[in-house]
Amino acid sequence: MSIGILLVVFLVLIALEVPVAFAMIFAALMFILTGPGLPEQIVIQRMPGGLDSFPLLAIPLFVLAGHLFNRAGISERIFDFASAAVGHLRGGLAQVNIAASIIFAGMSGVAQADAAGLGAVEIRQMRERGYSAPFAAAVTAASSIIGPIIPPSVIMVIYAVTAQVSLTQLFLAGIIPGLLMGLCLMIMVYILVRTGVETAPQAPRAERSELLRTFLRALPALAAPVLLVLGMLTGVATPTELGALIVLYAAILGFINKALTVRGLLETLAASAVTTGVLVFIIAAAFPFGWLISVQNLPGMLVAFMQSLTDNPLVLLLILNVALLIVGLFLETTAIILIATPALLPLVAAYGIDPVHFGVVMILNLLIGSLTPPFGVILFICKHIAQISFGQMIRAIIPFYAPLLFVLLMLTFFPQLVLWLPNLF
Repeated sequence: MSIGILLVVFLVLIALEVPVAFAMIFAALMFILTGPGLPEQIVIQRMPGGLDSFPLLAIPLFVLAGHLFNRAGISERIFDFASAAVGHLRGGLAQVNIAASIIFAGMSGVAQADAAGLGAVEIRQMRERGYSAPFAAAVTAASSIIGPIIPPSVIMVIYAVTAQVSLTQLFLAGIIPGLLMGLCLMIMVYILVRTGVETAPQAPRAERSELLRTFLRALPALAAPVLLVLGMLTGVATPTELGALIVLYAAILGFINKALTVRGLLETLAASAVTTGVLVFIIAAAFPFGWLISVQNLPGMLVAFMQSLTDNPLVLLLILNVALLIVGLFLETTAIILIATPALLPLVAAYGIDPVHFGVVMILNLLIGSLTPPFGVILFICKHIAQISFGQMIRAIIPFYAPLLFVLLMLTFFPQLVLWLPNLF
């Protein structure tokens, strides 16, 4: 009965639009006051203890790096290079939009940063060249969730700490799924334009000189994700240490480009501190909440219940996919990772499912949730940038659910798409 009080109070507070961190803290306190006689101060004691983790240092570093790359004028250069490389394909700037998001994914690590930073450039360029505002916003929203799949990724850091798995392996595991997402989204754009559902002005193939010029301008930015992946593959540094190097690299690049000033640097540090503070507070609040779930043996009850339904790991993953997609409609991605991971990991372990594989599948599920109404934060960001109604945004994004769900099923049925690269190294 006590675990029921914990979950019901939490869900009621979320329904009342109480911030998720405060909802978790208050629910934990209500559980203690009505439950097994634990001291109330255990909630506060558990909060800082959960933050004592070296990989968590990667969060402020990757957040800061993403802000610095946005400040350094990198978005325009990436877009120009992607335009020269793939702008002639059917779908034109919509294809460029996706290709640029794949490149920018290796720098940002936060879907919101991709949507708000690079997305502003992409939507503006598409509208200026005759694309409809809803189509531009939908392509930008769908491609922005590639960012947290391809390393670096803030949400992967949170999962790695919560699940106690290797952050390096998790980062490597996201590369192939991220590229697959980009490919499938580009195919969907081709189909929409080919069938006349969307209109896309056809651009001529760029001259080799133009391709080389834009490549050289974007080369310093392109080097960042390459250095990150090479650093992980060779083992010369941890992802956290590589994050610090990327921050330094982004700052130097910004000053060299004269796009970053001392004042701009201070403003970037302030913005990154706010973003990091929100994330860290949610993480801290989740630790006592998750500890109470474990104490009440909810994971054990889940294992027993699911084993009474099926003994097939694939069926279990399909059930969890549906459950996570539904939960993602209503809760913020970080909160779900922190709450669900301690409860679900014993379950997937009992079925012999690799935690790295499950982590990528779970994260993709929840990122798709960030594109779904009523609370999809990416939808609101892109709607605001494109200055369209929420209804227009929803209608335009619907076709892009198909490629994303297809990739989710591919990762579910074929674990080697996730595990091949980390196992190789």
